[in-house]
Amino acid sequence: MPPYGREIYQKDEIVVSRRLGKPDFHEFLAGYLAGSINIILTFPINKTMFRQQLHGISAIESVSQLHREGLMVLYRGILPPLLQKSCSYSLMFGCYDQFRRTFREGLKFSPASSVVLSALLAGCTEAVLTPFERVQTLMLDHKYGKQFKNTPHAFQSLRIHGFKEYYRGLTAILLRNGPSNVIFFSCRDKLRELVPDNKKLGYLADFVSGACLGALISTLSFPINTTKTHMQKTCGGEFRSFLVVFKGLYRERGLAGMFKGVHVNYTRSFLSWGITNVTYEYLITTIR
Repeated sequence: MPPYGREIYQKDEIVVSRRLGKPDFHEFLAGYLAGSINIILTFPINKTMFRQQLHGISAIESVSQLHREGLMVLYRGILPPLLQKSCSYSLMFGCYDQFRRTFREGLKFSPASSVVLSALLAGCTEAVLTPFERVQTLMLDHKYGKQFKNTPHAFQSLRIHGFKEYYRGLTAILLRNGPSNVIFFSCRDKLRELVPDNKKLGYLADFVSGACLGALISTLSFPINTTKTHMQKTCGGEFRSFLVVFKGLYRERGLAGMFKGVHVNYTRSFLSWGITNVTYEYLITTIR
């Protein structure tokens, strides 16, 4: 290789090495802020859906239950999802981008392989936040309304059951996160490209692509989420596997019962993922 060509090659290697070595914290920050905005706006809908999953009741009954409890209780339990989901979106977008650069530019994987592997690994990374989702389940269940004063108290109360108790339901979360991320990151840009390239339609395209994918993903993974909720609704005692809990719920409720509350869920997810995606795209453009 000529000296000049070798020099350019070495400079390119240094640039790639620096990019791979340093995570782009813009992605992490934009994901965190987008997640926070999303949770604050959609928490009441999420609470309605949660009650349906837990008790197998209709949307009207769930809303009536929340209405009887009062407005002050409506946002009870928002701290765990605010902490968990904001950090989860931060890890999802930030880790995905870092993994993808590593696979694509560092290891020279194909574009498709890079997307799939990066999405799976980002989903697994998100699972470290399981304790927040675990506590959220307890805080949203009115059965524990008097047992736990607040989120820190719930975290402290779980200590007596050991560290493992914080990760009850981890299998369900891994089964949900990985495939969901693969679908989202594989299809997001392709869906956005269907909208004409127009500056005015840019953010609308981001909202629609995120919203449609969110509704689809949440519907496909709804039985997994229902199973996760039932795995996490107890404090202490036997740890039942995902398969055991899933089979028990299926025998008790049937296929239709496993999707109880799905219409509220896909409505929430449509809004939630639409808000998250358009907010993220706006923030990442602004921050950079």
